[in-house]
Amino acid sequence: MEQTGSDRLKIVLLLLAVAGLLLGLALYFMGEVRLAKFLWIAGVAPALVALVIEILRSLRRGEVGLDIVAALSMSAALAFGETLAAAVVAVMYSGGTFLESFAEGRARREMHALLSRVPRTATRHRRGGLEDIPLDEIIPGDRLLIRQGDVVPVDGTLASETGFVDTSALTGESLPVRLVRGAETMSGATNAGEAFDLIALRPAKDSTYAGIVRLVAEAQASKAPMSRLADRWSLGFLVVTVAIAFAAWWFTRDPIRAVAVLVVATPCPLILAVPVALVAGLSRAAHFGVLIKGAGPLETMARIHTLILDKTGTLTDGRPQIVSIACHSDKSEDEILRLAAALDQASKHPVAQAIVAAAKARGLSLPVPSEVVELPGEGLIGHVAGCRVIVGGDGFVASRIAGQSGVPSSLAAGAVLVAVAIDGRLAGHLVMSDPLREGTGAMLDRLRREGVERILLATGDRADVAERVTEGLGLDGLRAGLTPDQKVLLVLSERKRGPVMMVGDGVNDAPALSAADVGVAMGARGAAASAEAADVVLLVDRIDRLVPGIEIARAARRIAVESVVAGIGLSVLGMIAAAFGYLSPVQGALLQEAIDVAVILNALRALRISPVDAPRA
Repeated sequence: MEQTGSDRLKIVLLLLAVAGLLLGLALYFMGEVRLAKFLWIAGVAPALVALVIEILRSLRRGEVGLDIVAALSMSAALAFGETLAAAVVAVMYSGGTFLESFAEGRARREMHALLSRVPRTATRHRRGGLEDIPLDEIIPGDRLLIRQGDVVPVDGTLASETGFVDTSALTGESLPVRLVRGAETMSGATNAGEAFDLIALRPAKDSTYAGIVRLVAEAQASKAPMSRLADRWSLGFLVVTVAIAFAAWWFTRDPIRAVAVLVVATPCPLILAVPVALVAGLSRAAHFGVLIKGAGPLETMARIHTLILDKTGTLTDGRPQIVSIACHSDKSEDEILRLAAALDQASKHPVAQAIVAAAKARGLSLPVPSEVVELPGEGLIGHVAGCRVIVGGDGFVASRIAGQSGVPSSLAAGAVLVAVAIDGRLAGHLVMSDPLREGTGAMLDRLRREGVERILLATGDRADVAERVTEGLGLDGLRAGLTPDQKVLLVLSERKRGPVMMVGDGVNDAPALSAADVGVAMGARGAAASAEAADVVLLVDRIDRLVPGIEIARAARRIAVESVVAGIGLSVLGMIAAAFGYLSPVQGALLQEAIDVAVILNALRALRISPVDAPRA
């Protein structure tokens, strides 16, 4: 992971504190007491200065954290000549903050992938020729050439007879869309067919794709920072510490007892136990294919109330598959599929490729087609094994044969139909859909048992398709036909009920992933932009990994809390002993180290968390 300036500073402070402590101890045992104290002070001073600066920044933000207790113990120990105790506290505190910095990962990864996908130039028709121009030079009314495979640079209307675009990154719709002259095309879609001309409707900065990039940035900026688990204990611990230290000084008139109390009270159990347990949880989650980007997201995962799922590529596989074959002639299912797939070998259309894959999966031999004519986005005509075969949309096939009987209503609901005609007669329909991932129902049941109270579907796909695919899952709500900003609004609305987890895989999901308390991206085949925007990435193409991810998050948080409670309890007992004079400042520092070791060992139990029925990645 790339280090920030803050991370490097914490490493330097830790090294200085450790060097000061060890060199000072060496000189002390050599009889150079004065020089040893100087080195201890030199090791403490940088950490103390950095700590005071951080405290002032926190106070300006209205935050009271554990840093105040650590600053009091170090400064009091220095003031009353307990330099060794101060050096021990400096090492433990700088070590704890470094561990926390490592656990959090600091800054969220930038949206490099999303921005890199935005085209930098466009090809414009001008004076009978073509010219490449920067995007910011496009003005409404410009005629642009969109080649096969190009990302549409601006919103516009189709100027050619037909166009064929893949909008999956924008809408979540897994099947490419056929457009006719005059149809509006969104920027960010990919040309999946032949080259076409586009009339620009608006400048690039005002187009759909640029809007998605802005939505992501705005959602990340408006998202409240996650508070540290340890800080939520800080105010009460600070009050107890100051009260015991003040009482010890007031009643005994011995400031050294107050120093000993403060040293024992140095909140290393809080500073160390939480990041260690959560970092161990992060490591454990990675074993199961769940990459969690820091301790904050892991902690929030443990408290999820609502789960919002995208459909295409998340709840479903994201690739069209044949679910049934309806025969309307004496041809068998295998024969209809064999001839259709043989002809579709000549096409790069995703549906055609799915048909070819289905035929090969059945072990069917596919002859080489001849005299093939393809109308992009409509269908193919050609000859296969002596038969004239037509494959395509229902209207395309119907217009080329006689006696078309229409599509049975039982087939049309929520499915994609591919008509197949053989020798001038309708032979059948290939019924295709994007099916649910295997085990989805069981996964949702397990999530409910883990405490997720609401599960919603949010998709850019049609309502009838979404309803058909999710039938029987017992979802608490379904929102279809959503644009990226509408998904963000849904996330923000649900956050009023409690922490929200959003799971998606497309560019259109990136803003909602950023707006959610925890965004989860399907990293194996999903868009790189969604992985950048997310807090959690599923490294394998299996949404059921959500369950072990949440189980690990909850177990790690529980272990962290147990460590904190035990550590605070032992520290309070130590403070009481110091207040009654049973511990000197150095003894208190050593006792605190023993407590630190105990809570760290307990926190490391998170490395052995074993989710139920979760295979390793």
